[in-house]
Amino acid sequence: MSEFMMLFRSTVPADYNPTPERIQASIKVWQDWIGTIAAQGKFVSTNRLGFQGQTIKPNNVITDGPYAEVKEIIGGYMIIKADSLQEAVELAKGCPILQTGGHVEVRDIMVLN
Repeated sequence: MSEFMMLFRSTVPADYNPTPERIQASIKVWQDWIGTIAAQGKFVSTNRLGFQGQTIKPNNVITDGPYAEVKEIIGGYMIIKADSLQEAVELAKGCPILQTGGHVEVRDIMVLN
């Protein structure tokens, strides 16, 4: 079984201001989806990414914020185990971010020896 990373990408509208109830409902949907993957023994880890950061470019050019030049953000990631890329993609199809216009990038993780 190999490991794959799902990167959760979306755009956040400038006027995004969800109610506490909407936040809790969203958290529940994510927990349920991750729980189904964990119940299959395929969950490795996950985390949400914060909003602070800097990007280092060639010649030591540093820009504030990891998303200074794009409107799309990577909001988090999850690492899973799957037998193939196709299986990992099938698991990603249930991701809640797809319901709100976001998308999931699924990548294989190369093991360095």
